[in-house]
Amino acid sequence: MAPPSVVGLDLSLTGTGIATDTGAQRVRCGDLRGTPRFSWISEHIFADGTTQAADLVVIEGPSYGSMSGAGHHEAAGLWWHIVYRLDLCEVPYAVVPPSTLKKYATGNGGASKPDMRMALFQRAGIDERDDNKVDAWWLRAAGLDALGHPLVDLPKAQREALSKVAWPLVGDR
Repeated sequence: MAPPSVVGLDLSLTGTGIATDTGAQRVRCGDLRGTPRFSWISEHIFADGTTQAADLVVIEGPSYGSMSGAGHHEAAGLWWHIVYRLDLCEVPYAVVPPSTLKKYATGNGGASKPDMRMALFQRAGIDERDDNKVDAWWLRAAGLDALGHPLVDLPKAQREALSKVAWPLVGDR
């Protein structure tokens, strides 16, 4: 039986990370702002049909502690725009808080970006320097692990971090 199709999304106004079974990519939108930026990012996430056909999309939850200034309002708008499109397409999705993702990947809920990259290299042999792609990869890995198809071998304590996530029922849609 083939593993389920899982997409990992690390939403960012400057470089959204998308991980699928073909790898991770980063969507950059240049100087766009507001709804044109949302549309640009959204079109890249949904363009080839992979996201709509996914058995599960795993999206990083908002990082409230790191938001400040006017950008947090736009970042929240992007997050809700993508979640709304997932709902419209009836794609099951799970929201993983940043600290839960860090705990899953590294064993430390307060891990740094370099810690996340090092964990990816140590566990999967992938030397990726783009933080958005790293997080998207780990989000996809978390979803596959939750569905019983782990990409990497992790200690039980790290895998238990996933028990804090509200996973949707995944199956025939």
